[in-house]
Amino acid sequence: MTAPDPLAPLVELPGVAAAGEEARESLALAHRHKANRRGWPATAAEAAMRAARASSVLDGGSLVLGPDGEPDAVLSGALRVAEALEGGATTLVGVWQRAPLQAIARLHALAAADLTDDDRLGRPRADPGVGRRLEMLADVVTGTRAPAPIVAAVVHGELLTLEPFGVADGVVARGVARLVTIASGLDTHGLGVPEKSWMQKPGDYRAAARGFASGTREGLAAWLIACSKALRAGAREALAIAEAAGK
Repeated sequence: MTAPDPLAPLVELPGVAAAGEEARESLALAHRHKANRRGWPATAAEAAMRAARASSVLDGGSLVLGPDGEPDAVLSGALRVAEALEGGATTLVGVWQRAPLQAIARLHALAAADLTDDDRLGRPRADPGVGRRLEMLADVVTGTRAPAPIVAAVVHGELLTLEPFGVADGVVARGVARLVTIASGLDTHGLGVPEKSWMQKPGDYRAAARGFASGTREGLAAWLIACSKALRAGAREALAIAEAAGK
């Protein structure tokens, strides 16, 4: 007997499926832009840079390089994560599909390299509850048939609110969500920049995350819809990048 899909109830929440489908259509439109048909490596690189900067700001880092031309520690980590995911992240996609927790650990090692001791890189906090939650998350993502926008939102929300590492958790959460959209084919080349919309409304972002953490139907639905709206906004950013590239 097939086990029930743990994310199936989320698909049925009001407005969630429709928001996810709109996100999918928006990203598909961005991928079809003439500048992205063959020139996607360049537009993907620009998207990755913008995503890294926005993610850095959300974790208290800088948006741009410092006066000396060097990024601060948070931005450095976000840039490393973006580089690892840029353009399709073939290696990380394979790791994610085989062993999600290894992919999460790798991204944390990149994000937190300048923020914590080497022996803590990729290692969750010493809390049995954290380990169990991460194992449950891995089981969910490898066993679900839910649409990609929902899977990405669940992974994002769980890592963001659980704070499994205690440092660079936000950069990791957004990076793993980006990895899900790439690995699932929702945004194969990583052209979208949903991080920018979160950066522009950080209060709304954190409030929605608290709703996810509450576990209520209303809170979960609000987070899932907000994530899909961010994907749509990220697709508009992708189109803007493509338009600029095509000039």
